[in-house]
Amino acid sequence: MTNTEKLFSHVTDTIHERGAKYGHPYPQHKRIGELWSAYLGYPITANQVAMCMAMVKISRSVESPQYQDNYADALGYIAISKTCHDALTDEGLDWVD
Repeated sequence: MTNTEKLFSHVTDTIHERGAKYGHPYPQHKRIGELWSAYLGYPITANQVAMCMAMVKISRSVESPQYQDNYADALGYIAISKTCHDALTDEGLDWVD
């Protein structure tokens, strides 16, 4: 397995672990979006929250390119952004494709 494959595998495992602990990511990211929206004064969606969090991790990787968690977290947040976007048409919040 290549380092890239290991990274993707780690990200997938982490998303599944967090899902088992916290449930589907959409409600949490929707709640964060509502809080950010109230603070900023304009709407922020759940998938935008996840993309912004990915950008935080990307920015951190500039300062600490050797820190592997920033890469894993950025990939995870991008995947979560897609999951949150998909949840808009999946009322049951089903993780199955």
